Amino acid sequence: MEITERFLNYVKFDTQSAEDSDSVPSTSKQLIFADYLKKELEHEGLDDVELDAKGYIYATLKANVKGNIPTIGFISHYDTSPDCSGADIRPQLVRNYDGSDILLSEGIVSSPKKFPELLRHVGEDLIVTDGHTLLGADDKAGIAEIVQAMVYLQQHPEIKHGKIRIAFNPDEEIGMGAHHFDVEKFGCQWGYTMDGGDVGELEFENFNAASAKITIHGVSVHPGYAKDKMVNANALAAEFAKMLPEDETPETTEGYQGFYHLLGIQSNVEGAKMSYIIRDHDRERFEDRKRFIQRCVEQMNERYGEGTVEAVVSDQYYNMKEKIDPEMHVIDLVLKAMQETGVAPKVKPIRGGTDGAQLSFKGLPCPNIFAGGVNFHGPYEFVSIQSMQKAMGVIVKICELTANYND
Repeated sequence: MEITERFLNYVKFDTQSAEDSDSVPSTSKQLIFADYLKKELEHEGLDDVELDAKGYIYATLKANVKGNIPTIGFISHYDTSPDCSGADIRPQLVRNYDGSDILLSEGIVSSPKKFPELLRHVGEDLIVTDGHTLLGADDKAGIAEIVQAMVYLQQHPEIKHGKIRIAFNPDEEIGMGAHHFDVEKFGCQWGYTMDGGDVGELEFENFNAASAKITIHGVSVHPGYAKDKMVNANALAAEFAKMLPEDETPETTEGYQGFYHLLGIQSNVEGAKMSYIIRDHDRERFEDRKRFIQRCVEQMNERYGEGTVEAVVSDQYYNMKEKIDPEMHVIDLVLKAMQETGVAPKVKPIRGGTDGAQLSFKGLPCPNIFAGGVNFHGPYEFVSIQSMQKAMGVIVKICELTANYND
């Protein structure tokens, strides 16, 4: 099976995660795909294939050379974003893309005028959606690349490598992917998540991240008799939202700039719930942002009465840079692998997070490598077949280079 067929098989499965779920994984449909993937790994001859009760898959490619070679790992997540439907995905193949508009379906066009990143892939073969769902390259492209690399190494025993561990997990898209990852069982000196974007991306800096759940308690009274009695939680929610800086949102920031992002509001007169995420690369600014949310709550309570507004602020993950900096050999290996496979590195900070961030703080240094997908989490998502092949080649080369790591 080639990488394209493998990827297209994977996206047939709806593996959307759910932020409001308390189960692990957050949706049972993820386990359907996990079981399929476990069987595929066994069919491809991997050893120690395991699917645990929480949906985490582990497997081994045994070393084909003796010596004191570090055990390394490759990781991808199989859930897709709650932001856009992942059901009944109908991928389309655009051969030898010519740089023009792509008609996804009637009235839905993916245009380089809006998405200039398409032009970086002229002459390549693109997999796109039909405009009604996401594609799932985030991160089923990463899974396809890892599995294909393991198959390739088995088919080419002349490429010497040490013990390679691979793992696939649920719920990355809701910030829970690494929570139940068994680092001790994985047994690696370091690892790589294959969860980045376009070709060449290499990331070992990411946001510090927190969630903020705001609860507003209103008082519902008949509007005809509401004077000095009603507390309209709808209006208070709008007021709270206006207290946050308008120029510190995802729509107005880039690079290392942090933000507050309102994910959603559930609201009526009697009560409102607001869900925010807080992001910043700098740890101290990150802490300031969390304190600012609390100050806004205090000001609202001073105005409307103690207990009117409540906030629960919870850290999600931290910037992996502080854990990677002392282990820069894991980055040097990727840069050399890219150089030897003809991929130009693009080292950049992640305006988001990966499972690797949490894993790095759990003792597994784990930077992030490109998987090739572009425009994640929406119907204009696409991936180049050539990009997936390049990512697979980088994985193979990292395994080969690690075999000589102690030479």
